[in-house]
Amino acid sequence: MPGTELQTIQILLVDDHALFREGVARLLAADPDFEVAGDCGSSEEALAILRNRSIDVVLLDFYLGDCDAKEFLRLARLHGFAGRVLLVTLGIDESNAPDLIQAGISGIFLKHDSPLLLAQAIRHVSFGGVWFKQEQLQIAVANRPQVVESHPSRRFTTRERIVLSCVLEGLTNRKIAERIGVSTGSVKAAMQQLFSKTGVRTRSQLVRIAIERYKGQL
Repeated sequence: MPGTELQTIQILLVDDHALFREGVARLLAADPDFEVAGDCGSSEEALAILRNRSIDVVLLDFYLGDCDAKEFLRLARLHGFAGRVLLVTLGIDESNAPDLIQAGISGIFLKHDSPLLLAQAIRHVSFGGVWFKQEQLQIAVANRPQVVESHPSRRFTTRERIVLSCVLEGLTNRKIAERIGVSTGSVKAAMQQLFSKTGVRTRSQLVRIAIERYKGQL
């Protein structure tokens, strides 16, 4: 529409390695879709920025000088931050993945991956998507206690269970449609039913609540 301007994605970098932050900040500043609203090396600095700036995506290292990612996520939510968090790290122990997903991260990006892929991951999570490797989600599902939702109106149909399992593998709607042999429209309809039955609005929220509450239906 004439006169409509696309908003840039506001990004906060949180990493205790200054050289890495500076390199990523320069990389993202070259993309007109992004604005680096701040970069800092401690949770205290980051929380101060979150209190005063509207941030869409936090790029967060797992190990910070004063706390780890799980503690930062807890503090950020207590301060009212409702944006996306993409963990950008050299690597994490697989045992930490379930807790991080449950805590609300939207993805895990490894620092040795392509810079172009980082830009794609940021865009993806900023629009409500998730960025996990299949094995990370499988570990998260396997390590959550089984809780069966008993309310009949919340029970999933066979197609909904299949679609949800595919979501937990990190598949897009198009890939899900190809796997189960239906149209993308049918997958979208199943997704809307899953959103309605679980009370969520985004794909990342669906992943988290499925791991927490609906493992028994998968």
